[in-house]
Amino acid sequence: MHNEFAQPQVPEPPPPPAWPRARRPSTPNWSAIPWRGMFWLFVIFMIPVWVWTRWRIEPGPGQVAVLIRKTGRPLPSGQILATEPGYKGIQLEVLPEGRYFRNPYVWSWEYHPVVTIGAGKLGVQVRLYGEPTPPGQILAGPGQKGILPDILGPGTYRINPYAISVHEFDAVTIRPGHVGVVVSLVGKDPLEGQRPLDSVNTFLVSNGAKGVQAQVLPPGTHYLNPYMYHVTEVSLQSQQFQMSGEDAISFLTSDGFVVEVEGTLEFALDRDKAALLTHRVGDMEDVIKKIILPRARGFSRIEGSKQPATSFIMGETRQQFQNTLEAHLREQCTPWGVTIKSVLIRNIKVPNEIASVIRDRELAVQEARKFEQEIEQARSKAELTRQEMLALQNKAKVEADTEKIKAVIAAQQTQAVQVTNALRSLEVARLELESAQHQARAILINATGQMQVVRMNNEAEAAVLAAKVRAMKNGAELARVTFLEKVAPQVDSILTTDDSDGLGTLLRTLLVRPDRASPPQPLSTRTVSEEDRP
Repeated sequence: MHNEFAQPQVPEPPPPPAWPRARRPSTPNWSAIPWRGMFWLFVIFMIPVWVWTRWRIEPGPGQVAVLIRKTGRPLPSGQILATEPGYKGIQLEVLPEGRYFRNPYVWSWEYHPVVTIGAGKLGVQVRLYGEPTPPGQILAGPGQKGILPDILGPGTYRINPYAISVHEFDAVTIRPGHVGVVVSLVGKDPLEGQRPLDSVNTFLVSNGAKGVQAQVLPPGTHYLNPYMYHVTEVSLQSQQFQMSGEDAISFLTSDGFVVEVEGTLEFALDRDKAALLTHRVGDMEDVIKKIILPRARGFSRIEGSKQPATSFIMGETRQQFQNTLEAHLREQCTPWGVTIKSVLIRNIKVPNEIASVIRDRELAVQEARKFEQEIEQARSKAELTRQEMLALQNKAKVEADTEKIKAVIAAQQTQAVQVTNALRSLEVARLELESAQHQARAILINATGQMQVVRMNNEAEAAVLAAKVRAMKNGAELARVTFLEKVAPQVDSILTTDDSDGLGTLLRTLLVRPDRASPPQPLSTRTVSEEDRP
């Protein structure tokens, strides 16, 4: 309802235009971000990175990884290595080249280089863990620490350096012409216990016993544990010993003079007795001083005392002394394993008191022998000259006989050639004679045949003439016909000429039969046949 007393409403003025204000930054709504999802995404992303960087064990080429366990049962007292799983500490097994993953809160690890043994070398293993070895024992047994009997040959080995220490040694090399005598440093003591009767009072021991082994090493490279075996190289090649100076042999002769002998001995050791000889005697110098030289001196003193000093100046006695000395040394040294190959006496020194006299006498003997040799050479030369002259004579005689034989052979060959030619000419003449005879016989036969032909032709012609005579009744008619046959061709050729004034025109009418008359034709185109003849 409208109120008339109400005041009229005045319209409000429009508000003034609002000036633009600077916009205040909006505050992010942190509550709207998915924090939980991003956290798990970050966790999922970082776990592989963490595993890759913290868990990864990757030994490189030539390396091994030694594992150290942080958790587990503690090691027993005195034990430095965990030989069984579940103990904490350094583990026995190592990880070779490759990629492995271990929990870093349970495990830690170290990288160590592998053990490399070069060519011509060997490695001796020393165990660093286990029970101590008993006193006097060189090698470690099972579960004991110490030197192990097994060695490492050339190659690469993945060994835990906390468990095994490797010491490198040179391999045993035996040169050609040598053998190795082996001394076992470990094994059963040959002096302990009951020994077999065959091994009593022997210098060598069997395998497994301590001492010098009977078996020697052949030339080559051998890998032996130096804590178990000691090897001595012994030469089997020929050795020379010079008996001179202090080693020269001197002895008294039967007449009281001192004679000194210098020479050379060549010997070698027997392979089968090299070990026994080395153990009983020693090295090569000991073999010479203890075996060869004493026996050579003893034999020389005994044998030298049987001969006077003058005997050793002569060549025959020296050679005999050398041969007997060599035989004696070979007989005495062979049982020891020493083979005497040769003995050479180079010089025998006698006292000067008798050397000059004997030397002069020997020179005189040598001069006489020289003259005898010269005379013998002259005789040989004369005999050689005579033999050469005889050879020249024989050569000339042989040449003359050769020329004679050549002449005889040439004459015989010429005679044989001439006889052959004569026989060939005779044979040719005989063949020509036979050919002439055959030709004459052929001519005769041919003449006889021709005669028979002529006769038969005559008889045939006579028979034909007789038949013609009988046909013509008489011979005169036959003669006339024959005459006409013979004369007609000549007459025809005369009468048939091309010349119109010739002789043929006179008898033309006689030659042409009345029944065959025809107009005259030129004589050159007409031929008189046998029917036109009268």
